[in-house]
Amino acid sequence: MELIRFNAARCTLCGVCIDKCPFGALSMKDTGIVVNDSCRMCGMCVRSCSEKAISFEQKAGEIDKNEWKDFLIYVEQERGDIHPVALELIGEARKMARKVNYKVNCVIIGGKGTSENARKLLDYGVNEVYVYEHPELEGFRADSYANAAADCISEKKPSSVLIGATSLGRSLAPRLSTRFHTGLTADCTTLDIEENSDMIQIRPAFGGNIMAQILITKSRPQFATVRYRVMDKARKVENPSGTIEMRKVTDLMLESGIEVISSTVIEKKKTIEEAEIIVAIGRGVSNEEGVQLCKELADALGATLAYSRPMVEQGVGNQLYQIGLSGHTVRPKLIITCGISGAIQFTSCMNGAETIVAINKDPNAQIFGVANYCIVDDLYEIVPKLTALLKARKED
Repeated sequence: MELIRFNAARCTLCGVCIDKCPFGALSMKDTGIVVNDSCRMCGMCVRSCSEKAISFEQKAGEIDKNEWKDFLIYVEQERGDIHPVALELIGEARKMARKVNYKVNCVIIGGKGTSENARKLLDYGVNEVYVYEHPELEGFRADSYANAAADCISEKKPSSVLIGATSLGRSLAPRLSTRFHTGLTADCTTLDIEENSDMIQIRPAFGGNIMAQILITKSRPQFATVRYRVMDKARKVENPSGTIEMRKVTDLMLESGIEVISSTVIEKKKTIEEAEIIVAIGRGVSNEEGVQLCKELADALGATLAYSRPMVEQGVGNQLYQIGLSGHTVRPKLIITCGISGAIQFTSCMNGAETIVAINKDPNAQIFGVANYCIVDDLYEIVPKLTALLKARKED
């Protein structure tokens, strides 16, 4: 570990730092004290050294990029099945892999049934799937899952690690990037790769007013989390040739500071990300009458009613159904926006929809820049007519 320095002139090899390390990251070798990948940079060794022989170096040294190759996808499991975001990550990684002649591998961690899910991944053209299956990994515990993932990364040395920006992924990714003293770009919306294997990671910044292009040029692996439903799913291949490697789960991996007292399965409800048809309302819907009109349109379409951030802040809508950088990203077959101006914070999270219909009385509204069909008119006049047409069509 290049971030920790030992002063040989001061060090007496007393071993106190080894005993005090809570992660078992230090060991005594013929060459002196050595630090392994379990180090979390907690500083306990520095504080416990009476000789002041240990210090942190503020900047990590450069690595040989040629030693780190391929893509590694962390495959999340949800209720015993593969989370769909993993298939999106595989699809995007396969596109990039062709440019640099890399393989696309996966790591999957969990309890009973994990190896069965691993076999499903082979149909999507991945090369290798590394499986950590153990009864004590049945439920997600950030520290033990990070132990297993770090074991895989340390041995396989992937150039890039992609993780879904789910609640689980947002807990796991920073732990891993900290362990490897490298960079993490969160909530990416676009990925690409250069010939030298630097991954171009693009995400909204400064409230979505700009799109930041981020590269990790001097360290590996490169970590990125990617929002669900912003990329295309991988397609199945005709003759899958990938392999599965069952990895040993050690007692050290299972060590956790989290104790599960009890657990209850919460009834899963359809999320806004999964909605096929959406009616979204913004500030142009200025009163209860307008909200009711849009709700009737959504009911006539069998659609999910969604909201822009200002509407949620006004207490009109629930954050669970908010579209935008501070809400959710959607890719429905059809979205109808009512009274939404179209700021980038909103449009960047819905412009992947197959068909976008925008209703706004301002002909210069930004939303018309991404819409397939533009209706420049008063929504209080248009929405009831659309609803009536849909109801009449159903009756016919």
